[in-house]
Amino acid sequence: MRSFIFTRTKAAVFGWLFVLFLAAHSHAQTTAESKATKISAPPSVKVPLVDEAMLRKLMVPNGKPLLVNFWATWCDPCREEFPDLVKLDQEFKGKIDFITISLDDPADIATTVSRFLASMKAEMPAFLLKTADEGALITSVSKEWNGGMPFTILYDAKGTAVYEREGKVHFDIVRREIEKLVKTPPKPSAID
Repeated sequence: MRSFIFTRTKAAVFGWLFVLFLAAHSHAQTTAESKATKISAPPSVKVPLVDEAMLRKLMVPNGKPLLVNFWATWCDPCREEFPDLVKLDQEFKGKIDFITISLDDPADIATTVSRFLASMKAEMPAFLLKTADEGALITSVSKEWNGGMPFTILYDAKGTAVYEREGKVHFDIVRREIEKLVKTPPKPSAID
């Protein structure tokens, strides 16, 4: 009888050890999968939804040159040029204001759009435009815009458009145009 109780106790102990092993293994696997998911999925970026009235307010320079880019995640040239836009934002941060306006479907605001911006490490303010009449909007933004994307427009500090481009920006050209606007005047010499 004693041997039977010992064997039964031994079996129970091994049974509990087996359950603990499986639980620990399952937890480790879930934790590893969770970490892999966190590493592979970039964090989301908050993208406010704006209407045409708000867009008009956003497109008024606030004492500095303003660069505005219209784009969409479904637009191949838009995605291709975005790394250059991020470089421009980093280079001229504080010297110009820079906003991007997504023309994606509003349903994609918290998914496709925000994930794309996060993957690009975009720090410039980004908005998603909801409009009932795209044709009227395009005409109100610029007479040079025929509706193709991307579309980029650079305003001087007074609100005059000094550079407009339908299609991918030419990085060196837009950079030179920005440099002209942010060029600091030479300091007066002591001789003057």
